[in-house]
Amino acid sequence: MKEREKFGSRLGFILVSAGCAVGLGNVWKFPYICGENGGAAFVLIYLVFLAILGFPIMCAEFTVGRGSGKGAARAFEELETKGSKWHHFKWVSVVGSYVLMAFYTMVAGWMLYYAWREARGSLAGLEPDEVSGAFGTMLSQPGTMTIWMIVAVLLSFGVCVLGLQKGVEKITKVMMLLLLILIVVLAVHSLVLPNASEGVKFYMVPNLDAIKSRGLGPVIFDAMTHAFFTLSVGIGAMEIFGSYLKKDRTIGGEAVNIILIDTFVALMAGFIIIPACFAYGVAPGAGPSLLFITLPNIFNHMAGGRIWGTAFFVFMSFAALSTVIAVFENIIAFYIDLKGFSRKKVVAGNVIFMILLSLPAVLGFNKLAAFQPIGPGSSIMDLEDFLVSYNLLPLGSMIFVLFCTKKNGWGWEGFRKEANEGKGPKLPEWLRFYMSYILPAIIVVVYLKGYYDTFKPRGTGYLVGWMIFACVLLLAIFGIANYKKKDA
Repeated sequence: MKEREKFGSRLGFILVSAGCAVGLGNVWKFPYICGENGGAAFVLIYLVFLAILGFPIMCAEFTVGRGSGKGAARAFEELETKGSKWHHFKWVSVVGSYVLMAFYTMVAGWMLYYAWREARGSLAGLEPDEVSGAFGTMLSQPGTMTIWMIVAVLLSFGVCVLGLQKGVEKITKVMMLLLLILIVVLAVHSLVLPNASEGVKFYMVPNLDAIKSRGLGPVIFDAMTHAFFTLSVGIGAMEIFGSYLKKDRTIGGEAVNIILIDTFVALMAGFIIIPACFAYGVAPGAGPSLLFITLPNIFNHMAGGRIWGTAFFVFMSFAALSTVIAVFENIIAFYIDLKGFSRKKVVAGNVIFMILLSLPAVLGFNKLAAFQPIGPGSSIMDLEDFLVSYNLLPLGSMIFVLFCTKKNGWGWEGFRKEANEGKGPKLPEWLRFYMSYILPAIIVVVYLKGYYDTFKPRGTGYLVGWMIFACVLLLAIFGIANYKKKDA
């Protein structure tokens, strides 16, 4: 049997894994919720939840990968207790990866399209309402969005088909290094704009009045949920990179490095966006409107705005494509491990399938706009995002944590021994109680609160129906996780 490929360098593993974690949420959500929830005070709360939520889940996922030497398709089978049913959870990984990419490839295409538009100057000189109209026009044109989605798909699969070291590691490493350089240059530029100091104050100076205004509970929950979702854990995208990892370093030490890079990018994104908004008197909103309406308007007022706008959307394209490449690698490895297919064969089959799978999200903004699957004003992309963010990520994370702590899974001793192999900080024994009982309870709270926040505004009927669905999924997970043949 052909020996499994490994990362060529420690830096490669760290940057590829960080590239998977670094995504659009770091840029179009974190700066806004940070300022809204009390600035530096929120950052401290957020860092606490990164430590108590993100860190142990990431360690679990990486360790399952390295311990099994397989992707999610075979990892549970390699490590589970005989007679248990953990191997059925492999489908969470591949389904989650496909559903995430069903809309993320489209959004990556948006980034590439806007980088091209900024570079050619087609947004320069437009009035604010014209910039807003340009984004609306793009959404109304399925042909344009499809072309750029296909570009994102082909670029990303093109990297993956070259292999782990020559493709995914080599190219993602370059993208991530350029991303880090670009983000520092853009942040420095924003900080020297007129009135930028007011933006820095809003963003980073502790604001207890903002916390009192929102309430401590909502602020804590915002920090908890963002810390949970920012690291892309739960669908096996981190697990697959763990399976390519050598055993010379402990898992905990490597996880810390990846979390630090992800947090650095999120914080620096705020130093790009918030001071620029304050410099030009624009409210720092969140979501697509911030990236595709607010920021292009700001660039139009800057000296050399076309250059800065192009650099920003190139940075955003790198952030998006690094995630797409990582998740595509998880999909490819799934079929290689499960069926023994060659990398080229898996890529060839998935290119067409992924393009077709991404079309509903594209059409959801135009031809299929009347279809509002989770309530008035929703789109197909909203449904896909909900399925991933509020279902597959938390439930997948729960599965990895339970598998690493329950006796009929891998078990604590096997997990901790593998995680602590190599040089670096070790996971302490006292973490066992926390990961066995407290962490799963926190994940359940995050999971159910996500449903509550999504469907409460849509009415009691929506809320009750979907909450019942959420509880059924939880019961199914715990049922399978606790199954074991009596004679096994």
